[in-house]
Amino acid sequence: MKRIVVTALLALFFANLSFAQAQSAQVEWRNQKYSMFIHWGAIYSTLGGVWDGKPVTRGYSEQIQAHAGIYSDTYANVARRFHPEHWNADSIVLLAKAAGMKSVVMTSKHHDGFCMFHSAYTDYNVVDATPFKRDVLKELSDACQRHGLKFGMYFSLIDWHFPQAYPISSNNSDPITPEHHEYNKKQVTELMTNYGPVSEIWFDMGSLTVQQSRDLADIVHRYQPGCMVSGRLGNDAGDFCVMGDNQYPDYKIASAWQTPASVYDETWGYRSWQQHGPVEEKAHEKLLGLIKVVSRGGNYLLNIGPRGDGSVVDFEEDVLLKNGEWLKANGEAIYSSTANPFDTTFAWGEITAKPGKLYLHLLTNPENNQIVLPGLKGKISKINILDNGQTVKAKISQNANGTTIQLPSDFKLKGKDVRVLALTFNGGTNITPLHLISKATLLNRYNATPLYSFSGSDYDSYYRSQVGNLWSFTSAPSAIKLVYSEEEKGKTIKLTLNGKSQDVQLNGGQQVTLPNNPGSLQWGSMYTVGPFWSGVDGAHASLQQIDLSRPWPNNNSKPWKLMSDWKNDVEIPVQIDRSHAMYILQEITAPEAGQYLVGFTSGDGIAVFLNGEEQIVHNNPDRGGTQSEVLLLNLKAGKNQLVAKFYNRFAKTSVAGINRNVPQVMYTQPLAVNLPTGTQTLELREANPVSVHRNLRMPNLSILLGSK
Repeated sequence: MKRIVVTALLALFFANLSFAQAQSAQVEWRNQKYSMFIHWGAIYSTLGGVWDGKPVTRGYSEQIQAHAGIYSDTYANVARRFHPEHWNADSIVLLAKAAGMKSVVMTSKHHDGFCMFHSAYTDYNVVDATPFKRDVLKELSDACQRHGLKFGMYFSLIDWHFPQAYPISSNNSDPITPEHHEYNKKQVTELMTNYGPVSEIWFDMGSLTVQQSRDLADIVHRYQPGCMVSGRLGNDAGDFCVMGDNQYPDYKIASAWQTPASVYDETWGYRSWQQHGPVEEKAHEKLLGLIKVVSRGGNYLLNIGPRGDGSVVDFEEDVLLKNGEWLKANGEAIYSSTANPFDTTFAWGEITAKPGKLYLHLLTNPENNQIVLPGLKGKISKINILDNGQTVKAKISQNANGTTIQLPSDFKLKGKDVRVLALTFNGGTNITPLHLISKATLLNRYNATPLYSFSGSDYDSYYRSQVGNLWSFTSAPSAIKLVYSEEEKGKTIKLTLNGKSQDVQLNGGQQVTLPNNPGSLQWGSMYTVGPFWSGVDGAHASLQQIDLSRPWPNNNSKPWKLMSDWKNDVEIPVQIDRSHAMYILQEITAPEAGQYLVGFTSGDGIAVFLNGEEQIVHNNPDRGGTQSEVLLLNLKAGKNQLVAKFYNRFAKTSVAGINRNVPQVMYTQPLAVNLPTGTQTLELREANPVSVHRNLRMPNLSILLGSK
């Protein structure tokens, strides 16, 4: 019995230790902000984007095997030419360090399946298949440890060389066969056990099952509890989400995230015929990318593609070093900073923050040399230019609307200069949100600030997911009631009020019939347009005031088509190819404004719009099959346009449906908490979600504030 207790206690101890390591690793990873990505392969880097003496202009150069249609044995023979006499792991790491980067992430294996590490499970690797005979990944890992940088690795989930892998497709989102999955597991285990501490593993491509994604994430976390897993593992199994290549979101993201960027948009691997342009312009472009990402709370992973001989392209080195000089003077505003604390953006530039400080990144001259920071309270004790410490003699004025900084008339940016103004505060900062709800009585999805992440099953189904809602509001002392539909009943939510959290189960409450008359609604005919090649996220064009007699989304498109045989309240089988979407439009005429519950049936993904405004968007984590839900719609008096976008990713055929036969009932449930007087913040998320990236999918939940 004692042995059992001791064993259980030890298991609990190590579980808690692993969790603590993972939490600490995430903080460290978030604080890095800027890292080097390296696409270097023995074969594609040797070819440099050229085959049969001609540039291969189609696609990325690291995928030249597919784009040039090279036979696998012919391609493999190129490895015999790989002898990178200029390769030096220390010089690569020192370049990253001089560039201001905090970690290095290298391709251990790209889509061609050639391993830049010594694998026991294939001789298609840099030690066994090349005359170089050295494990370059191990050399890079050791160099990172010597010079104090974190080390990470890229691992392609697809493999064009492995015999039992799925054949090459045009989109790289290929299924992983059972044999291929076992091979991937063995190689990931090698990478997690033979290369020292790993800060992140960057999975890419493929279309894994849920279990396959979990298997690989479990292997990583078992052997390296401090290793962050990229979201491109699929099925929301990653620790951080990854934007599209060279994508800069214009919204804040509520989870750990990263933008992968290349010096060139056209390629990641070395391309011998790549056009460069002026170093200053490219460095400025990438510096703006770094600042945009960090100001929104993300990390920036900037890629270089060394030549086949191991040397770094001079242009790429110059770009990195130029921005490294900027970071030497301004890194305080980047590393370990937090995102822009204001709920608005600014025409003159971006903002990052630290306790007691705001950093204003001036990308252009402010209009009339005036900077308005809405809602900002707190005494500014000093304003200085970060790169030289010079104090700025600015005129500061404050009122109930915020703070205005009038810069001196001779303060001007020159050319492509990016200057940072550091604002130091006595007693910290206090920012009243611009979107503060005054004297709130009802909090719902319409007046919430969305909390976003990035979700998806695979590369072709990623979309901007909404993982929660945030409200800032003023209230007199009041009680709280939760209002929800059958859709939310039985779920458990996490409510965080003024920093204090509690889990609440939506367990039924009191049933209330909506004060509406569904029979008074006039439902028009159904129209459709499409299919379009598309993901689930967003729409192809504006959905405001659609004219059914005109082509959509543009004049070169097809017109909306009347589907006289399509009816409400039934499942409609629709023919949509994989990775395509179609739209259904139906007009609803209401005698008076009111709230109505309407049902929807869909396959892999759906987005619903009412009068041009997005109501909900999500995918289907179960990959195929049918899903249904109910949505509370605020109809205006008169004609309403309801548009639903149906996205198909995995199924051969899909379904659609708009259901009117929905019980018009809601539930109200008192919450055992009282609101104090004054400004409040309330955050709503799902309690214990499958993943921090998974869509909340509680669209009808609202919070009613009333007297005690």
